[in-house]
Amino acid sequence: MASALCRRWQLHTPLIQAPMAGGATTPPLVAAVSQAGGLGFLAAALLPPERLLSEAAAVRRLTDKPFGINLFVQDDPAPSREVLQQALEWLAPLHRELGLPAPAIPERFCEPFARQFEALLEAKPAVASFTFGILNRNQLKLLKQAKIEVIGTATNMAEGLAWAELGADAICAQGREAGGHRGTFIGRPQDSLRPTLSLVYELAQNQPLPVIAAGGLMHGRDIAAAMRHGAQACQLGTAFLRCPESGISALWKSELAKAAPGGTRLTRAFSGRPARGLNNRYMELMADKEELVPAYPVMNALTGPLRAAAAKAGLRDFLSLWAGENVAAGRELPAGQLVATLHEEWLAAYR
Repeated sequence: MASALCRRWQLHTPLIQAPMAGGATTPPLVAAVSQAGGLGFLAAALLPPERLLSEAAAVRRLTDKPFGINLFVQDDPAPSREVLQQALEWLAPLHRELGLPAPAIPERFCEPFARQFEALLEAKPAVASFTFGILNRNQLKLLKQAKIEVIGTATNMAEGLAWAELGADAICAQGREAGGHRGTFIGRPQDSLRPTLSLVYELAQNQPLPVIAAGGLMHGRDIAAAMRHGAQACQLGTAFLRCPESGISALWKSELAKAAPGGTRLTRAFSGRPARGLNNRYMELMADKEELVPAYPVMNALTGPLRAAAAKAGLRDFLSLWAGENVAAGRELPAGQLVATLHEEWLAAYR
């Protein structure tokens, strides 16, 4: 039952561990998934280039299996002073509530993509994936020359066709159920909230590249269902957040364990880009402002001190607790054991 994509990437199970920026995808998690027969993925979008290289080296010390690295395609932002000032005014009372200094504009809003891309070429993973935008032809050429295969994220048909026309190797179909940030770069994000299986089927039927299903997949039967709809592999993120190898905080893991069905929502309030996570007080307080906050990565940088202080104090109400729609189906297992369990469930779904 191995797909062409699985054979190419030496996958025993058609499973990719989603790259989840913010510390979840530690080298031990990435290595454990790859060692168990899936494809581990290092989220490097928030890492400076030297950290990207050191974490890739750490993965290689733990496994000789293929793994991937993910980056956000983005330009250096140049927000207006007025937009920044308004966001700081909204955050000021929350800073006072937590006993923090007044919010301020940081020295920079994100790591420079060009330097991260250079580090990615040097790290030379088997696979690289990209979201929030699309590469240019020269960047794709450099990846091909380095023998790094390319996955492009698509939340709608137009994005899938754009990656196919560029010459990517596979498309990750991000359905509305997915946790964390939406990858939309063509059209409005609110118009690209297709259910995962529907999006997978449309992309598999209407463009030539292999499709990877992503969004709300937590069980082996979910993998089987996605592959029946045309996926050649499946990307699971929330399923791995409670693994001991995951780098998220104990508080975040505890909140995931307590999550009830229907407990997530999409918001722009934390980062300036729609993202799905557990509902909390900050989302409610900012509900009438979230469409007005500065776009990612500006708002993400502005809320950084607030989220860091909340994490230190153990306050869930000001944390971005990213999670997919089916978070309540999560399991607390070592990553290798979870991969083995998902493999058996996937096979059982076919039997």
